[in-house]
Amino acid sequence: MKNVTSVFWISLGACLGLVMWGVLAPVDFQELTGGLTAWISKVFGWYYLTTVFIILAFSIYLIFSRFSTINLGKAQDKPEFSLLSWFAMLFSAGMGMGLVFWTTAEPISHAFISAPRAETGTNQAITEAMQFSFFHWGLHAWAVYGIVALALAYSKFHNDAPGLISATLVPLFWKERMAGPIGKLIDVLAVFATIVGVASTLGFGSAQINEGMHFLLGTPNTFPFQLLILAVATVLFIVSAWSGIGKGIKYLSNINMVLPFALVILLLIVGPTIYILNTFTNSLGGYLSNFFMMSFHLEPLNTDRRSWVNGWTIFYWAWWISWAPFVGIFIARISRGRTVKEFILGVLFVPSIVCFIFFAVFGASALNLEQNGIAQISDYSLETATFGVLQNYPLGILMSIMTLFVVAIFFITSADSATFVLGMQTTGGMINPPNLVKITWGLIQSAVAAIVVYTGGTQGLQNILIIAALPFSVIVLMMGVSFFKAASLDPNVKKPKRSR
Repeated sequence: MKNVTSVFWISLGACLGLVMWGVLAPVDFQELTGGLTAWISKVFGWYYLTTVFIILAFSIYLIFSRFSTINLGKAQDKPEFSLLSWFAMLFSAGMGMGLVFWTTAEPISHAFISAPRAETGTNQAITEAMQFSFFHWGLHAWAVYGIVALALAYSKFHNDAPGLISATLVPLFWKERMAGPIGKLIDVLAVFATIVGVASTLGFGSAQINEGMHFLLGTPNTFPFQLLILAVATVLFIVSAWSGIGKGIKYLSNINMVLPFALVILLLIVGPTIYILNTFTNSLGGYLSNFFMMSFHLEPLNTDRRSWVNGWTIFYWAWWISWAPFVGIFIARISRGRTVKEFILGVLFVPSIVCFIFFAVFGASALNLEQNGIAQISDYSLETATFGVLQNYPLGILMSIMTLFVVAIFFITSADSATFVLGMQTTGGMINPPNLVKITWGLIQSAVAAIVVYTGGTQGLQNILIIAALPFSVIVLMMGVSFFKAASLDPNVKKPKRSR
């Protein structure tokens, strides 16, 4: 295939090999990867918490540093997308459809199924449930994405390097080394994480849409129907990918900012409005006041609580790291012309605040139902919990239909963004990869997702993501150091004053 590099074939071979393993020996696959994932969580829990906090601290430092005025492009470059479109694409690529479901399921789980510290069902458990939900989807997650995206945007648009993860490390290592086997290994790891992560999400997303349609419309809850959903979505995101980033992804992302916010406002009005507003205010205050405690919350002396930390916080931190190449490359691509300060402020705070609003509205609406004995939301599956909540409020059918549309569009934008990123990474960093390459990756992702759904191997692939996150976390740290070194040598940056 024209323009593709060896990274394409190596990544494809590794991914298909794992899928075949999952198909031919699914039990062994899940047991082995599950055991390794559990070991990583136990042994490297402290490392994940410390690493992500360091990344966040470095991001905050950059806002006030002498590097804040650096343009992520040439001096004369202006942003390619409007601020609103930029925010919309940040949000769509970074969180996507998972946010629609976890905003309901996670607070309910923390409050009534398995609480981080308090006894389940108590007022304290409900309070902590929202605080930890804010924590898991807030600044820490976006800092990981932001540093990867910042290093890539600076390397590509400011220094004219290839748009590859390996290229960002040239200031730390020789250019020849990054062009050799080590650099290719780094790029393969990034592509591999993207393929597996998006395939898992597509499989999970098609299951969510299937469950939602079954819950609302009584459609068949079967693999063939789920495969049909996946096929239709594949056609739609391939059409979007063909139209290019300035049209397909941009337009869909703008829609996906209007529709979710319309849904949030509607639920805020018809739901327990005062309860939601009080919960948002209280949870934000708790998040800020307990920020450092939650950042280093590891529970080494309590086995049950440590198990909760491993299953939630460590899982999330590994998950965000494993998704960093995919989301980071996409954010870098849409951020040309913005200053470092504008970039960090936009990537860190705007999506975090949006996530907080979503959790406050959906999470508080769910907690209110269960706390007052109106509905047992904790009995619902992840796929149907949100629909179960909406059915208990006025205009529930309308909001449920809107939710299905939101999930479907998030589904398409996530897959569309991934085909673009995979195209970049496997064509030597081309800023506009050929349509044929993007479509090929789209078909491969959907095929892998279909196999995963059929064999029930989603958990195994998620385990692989967590495993891949460990070595990639080292790469993320090196990307931050590499950016600092390159920016320090930038002739347009003021040199620090030396004390006499």
